Amino acid sequence: MEKRGVGPLNFRETLRYDLPASLVVFLVALPLSLGIAIASGAPVLAGLIAAVVGGIVAGAMGGSPLQVSGPAAGLTVVVAELVAEFGWLTTCAITVGAGVLQIGFGLSRVATAALAIAPVVVHAMLAGIGITIALQQIHVLLGGDSASSAWQNLVGLPNQLADIGWSEALVGGLVVAVMLLWPSLPASVRKVPGPLAAIVAATAMTLLLRLDVERITIDGNFFEALALPELPSGNWAAFAMGVLTVALIASVESLLSAVAVDKMHTGPRSDLNRELIGQGSANVASGMLGGLPVTGVIVRSSTNVASGARTRASAILHGVWVLLFAVVLTGLVEQIPRAALAGLLVVIGMQLVKLAHMRSALRTGDVWVYAVTVTAVVFLNLLEGVAIGLAVAVAMVVARVVRAEITSEPLGTEGSRQWRVTIRGSLSFLSLPKLNKALGRVPEAAHLTLELDTDFLDHASSEMLEDFRWAHESGGGTVLVVEKGKARLADAPRRPPRRHTTGLVGLTPWRHSSRAESADVHRHPASLRSIIGGVDAYHAEHADALAATMADITERQDPDSLFLTCADSRLLPNVITASGPGDLFTVRNVGNLVPAVESGEESVDAAIEYALTELGVGSIVICGHSSCGAMNALIASEEAGLPDGAVGNWLRHGVGSLAAFRQGHAAGRAAAALGFGRVDQLAVVNVAKQVEYLGRHRLVGPAAAEARVRIVGLFFDIVTARVYEVTTTTIRPVGRVVEQPTEPVSR
Repeated sequence: MEKRGVGPLNFRETLRYDLPASLVVFLVALPLSLGIAIASGAPVLAGLIAAVVGGIVAGAMGGSPLQVSGPAAGLTVVVAELVAEFGWLTTCAITVGAGVLQIGFGLSRVATAALAIAPVVVHAMLAGIGITIALQQIHVLLGGDSASSAWQNLVGLPNQLADIGWSEALVGGLVVAVMLLWPSLPASVRKVPGPLAAIVAATAMTLLLRLDVERITIDGNFFEALALPELPSGNWAAFAMGVLTVALIASVESLLSAVAVDKMHTGPRSDLNRELIGQGSANVASGMLGGLPVTGVIVRSSTNVASGARTRASAILHGVWVLLFAVVLTGLVEQIPRAALAGLLVVIGMQLVKLAHMRSALRTGDVWVYAVTVTAVVFLNLLEGVAIGLAVAVAMVVARVVRAEITSEPLGTEGSRQWRVTIRGSLSFLSLPKLNKALGRVPEAAHLTLELDTDFLDHASSEMLEDFRWAHESGGGTVLVVEKGKARLADAPRRPPRRHTTGLVGLTPWRHSSRAESADVHRHPASLRSIIGGVDAYHAEHADALAATMADITERQDPDSLFLTCADSRLLPNVITASGPGDLFTVRNVGNLVPAVESGEESVDAAIEYALTELGVGSIVICGHSSCGAMNALIASEEAGLPDGAVGNWLRHGVGSLAAFRQGHAAGRAAAALGFGRVDQLAVVNVAKQVEYLGRHRLVGPAAAEARVRIVGLFFDIVTARVYEVTTTTIRPVGRVVEQPTEPVSR
């Protein structure tokens, strides 16, 4: 979807962008508002009242400029239950109470806390709502009446299929068909919103064929539908629970929608606390006027962005158009068949069940959370379903976080007295039964090696291990404890347990490692202690993991890329490319230069030949970096000449890059526009020139022309630790957008 900026209200922009967008959103919102009202068991015009208030009040006061609010399918099930229990006017009072609670949420600035609900639970909640709506409305589509519960609608479906009202089924089926086929039609046709086209087509068909179908009935006009709420005569606990339920669901749905809308444009981000205040104000107004609860609606909001809206004026104007329609053209609503709106709601309900969400839950191991939540929402109620889903999600998180992998096995042949128990992960009291079982398998008097590779170890676990060691050694056995992880047995009885992390592997581990104090380290000269300390830490903490990672490449290497970069110690190829052992065939030299073959320097050319002919790499990467000493020397050579000796002789291979930089190379100008200084501009030009040269290389050129290998230029900015792609003409950020400073950074 095209991204657009969002700015303050401007009359010219409103006329050019927001006015047309508001009309499109109005055409989408109109049939949806009517259908949601009917599905909720509310007066038909209550949906239009909520659409008007959501557009005008939430649009003007909310914190998400392009979000469009109104009645939402996500609250249909809840509202229907409230109407059945309390009646319509008391449900309006619940809406007012929910709005007041939302305003309180916003003023207390707890909006982001509402986003702490696991996305899989939200996705499952919406799917459960969608299934409930579809089960309810399929009966209306087939010419019958829906029951009050999803279970009754499900078990009653066979009887309904045996007693189909064919006129209603024809009307509803036409709406379903139009809605499903609409996305595949040409773009010029899809300028008309699909829901509007489906309802108009179905209504026109019933009028032309004079079908005898039940139509929407409205008691009075729009102003007569306005009604003050009423407080209940009793059952205040259920009333309060209704207020809390509507407030929580409306808040979560609105905030999630606002976050999703933010991803569709590049303007200011949503103020979530203000958005809750706006949504709460809209619900107070809607409830006081006799309207449905209001939330931010992703369908209307995404339509708003896609239609070119620039400011909140579009959402406000859409509410004005709904108001004008409701006041002047209410009679048209009474021509719409109920089965047509039922067909619309069936499709909308099933669209809430997204296959992508199911696949995501399956991939991430959250399928049980998804399935349990959907089932509970459909067959219990929304609040209980979400609560159960959250409980399952929390339980699974706890299980994953505290789970320890514990194995117990003999070393050597069967009957061997050499045993090993390995514990990896987080070892807490929750793992004691599993730990006890593993330790219980070790025979008496056996020689046990206990390997602890743990990032968390509590006192209960430490106590069990110490008790086992004492008992086992008393019985004639031995226990050798090998601690590979950061958590230590000796620390557990002395202080509260905490989780230990290691950070980036290889980044000066000796500066923070107690292993640097070992006797083995101090046997070496001071100049080597950092290296030996690092090797010691590597053996203790990473060697086993690395051995497992390299199990498939112990006999031969199979890298993806030849990575030619500078010898600078600050540039870490595997870190900045998130690659592992065997992925990069790395060549490093001063200034990441590719000498011409005729220069007599053959080491780089040999590496290129080997990488292409023997290893079959798919890409060759040239990577430069900021603050490069070689580039600084080339800049200095403009006045003092190249230094004497081997360094000066080598830097002659970069004279061509310096000349291109002096002549205003395009890549250097692009780097200057990003705020880079002269040395870094030359480094970027140097990468561009090496990429250019490789394109003409005797081996690389033909391979690139035949698409057997790709040449890539990269530039690593040490100041920001960001990576840029360099072409023969420009430089641009890789991956996520990198915000550039307004003033050039001193580098």
